Amino acid sequence: MKAYCMYLRKSRADRDSELYSTVDVLKRHEEMLLKLAHDRKLNVVKIYREVVSGDSISARPEMQKLLREVENGTYEGVLVMEVERLARGDTKDQGIVSDTFKYSKTKIITPVKTYDPNNEFDEEYFEFGLFMSRREYKTINRRLQRGRLKSASEGKWIAAEAPYGYTKVKLAHDKGYSLKINPSEARIVKLIFDLYVNGEVQDTAAIPMGMTAIARKLDHLLIKPRRTDKWSRASIHDILINPVYIGMIRWQFRKYKKDMVNGSIVKTRPKSDDYLLYEGLHEPIIDEITFRKAQIIMKQNVRTPTSSTKTLRNQLAGIVYCEKCGHLMTRLGPNNHTKYDSLKCPNRYCDNISSPIFLVEDKIIEALSNWLRNYELECAPLFTDEKSLETTESLIKNLESEKEKLNRQLEKTYALLEQEIYTTEVFLQRNQSLNQQITKIQKQLDHLNTVYQHDLQIKEKQSTIIPEIKHVIEIYNSLENPELKNHLLKSVVERVTYKKTERNTRGKLLNANFEIVIYPKLPEM
Repeated sequence: MKAYCMYLRKSRADRDSELYSTVDVLKRHEEMLLKLAHDRKLNVVKIYREVVSGDSISARPEMQKLLREVENGTYEGVLVMEVERLARGDTKDQGIVSDTFKYSKTKIITPVKTYDPNNEFDEEYFEFGLFMSRREYKTINRRLQRGRLKSASEGKWIAAEAPYGYTKVKLAHDKGYSLKINPSEARIVKLIFDLYVNGEVQDTAAIPMGMTAIARKLDHLLIKPRRTDKWSRASIHDILINPVYIGMIRWQFRKYKKDMVNGSIVKTRPKSDDYLLYEGLHEPIIDEITFRKAQIIMKQNVRTPTSSTKTLRNQLAGIVYCEKCGHLMTRLGPNNHTKYDSLKCPNRYCDNISSPIFLVEDKIIEALSNWLRNYELECAPLFTDEKSLETTESLIKNLESEKEKLNRQLEKTYALLEQEIYTTEVFLQRNQSLNQQITKIQKQLDHLNTVYQHDLQIKEKQSTIIPEIKHVIEIYNSLENPELKNHLLKSVVERVTYKKTERNTRGKLLNANFEIVIYPKLPEM
């Protein structure tokens, strides 16, 4: 007796209906096709069930098995709900399916029609059906993407799984989903941001932790992520850059990208900076200031060259640069000639002479103290005057009041036109004049708001830089931890340049015959 098989796959239309699960749909189709086989007395010996989603053959393992069997002439025919279930991929996939059934002389049996590849008309009808199914797939896909974009723009959550810290919930009086804060996980998210931005207190000062260190700390505290037993640097990084935690919805962060590799199409989903942000319906876990600080730290952070199993031993790592060649100065440990750590230029072609690290850091603190003293005397008073900010704020309020008055006059022109007090010509003339005045005022407002925000940021930074530098100067020499010292210097110093042209003679180790230039971190003007 001739053998037949059955191919079951849930289509996109079935998935979009959300009425049945994948198992329910396949079971319903299986019952219908088994009844068809019973009515036509067809001997079904095998059933292929495709439970994965994919528009190409490469993403459908059961389809690949079916095509191999069909190619070998194993079956007289294949029962399927519609020809569209066999191939909705690109032209190449459709050609593979068409040729495989054609040259193996395998029939395609649906509840509506049986396609015989030896019949010229059936062949054309089959190929036309595949072509139309591809067009239908693209149409459905475009409609689906538009719907997902609309949902994202409305602040809804459209991904399959909620991010760490949230639970996915169905909206009560609307279609779609949103996010609800998961209290236990939200506490961990807050801890991650706090450790990364504010750090952990050590020796009376707080030192921020890197992503790997945070992952190790969470593991040490026996706090587990959702799917694995251990935290990784990547998982911490993904949390720190995700704007969902400040109440935003990120769309198209990972776009599908297709590349041809060794004759096959490979799909990837790389991270993209070109994504869309929308205000979400969910509550934020992190405030915007903390989130912004985390992004700034991530961009400005320079990794200290130490492995995860070693501690930092150079308190000046990543700070001091050679003035002659521009290389970052490195630490040279004690040896047969010197019993102390030295700071040296790693460029073997550079003649910049090394010095003891303790001597260089003493001079940096001394230079920082001198700079701060001059800065307080010469620069700080320029920013203690509140009159400039008050004047700008007053101008903004006056312009906003004037703009509001003009908008009311603009609204009144429409009423006067409707009451036939204004002719069309007078209305257009008056309307144009008012719009020009509003546009002019808006430009002035935009400029003043920019100036005001800029000056306000400088004032805020100015009010913190002096206390921060004073704190570093006061406690630096009392600390012994090189890593903590390094962090404190980096918090107030952008970089330091070093130059030494003359070697110390015997007995003059403490002779600081080198030049340093410090570049403190100042508010942007």
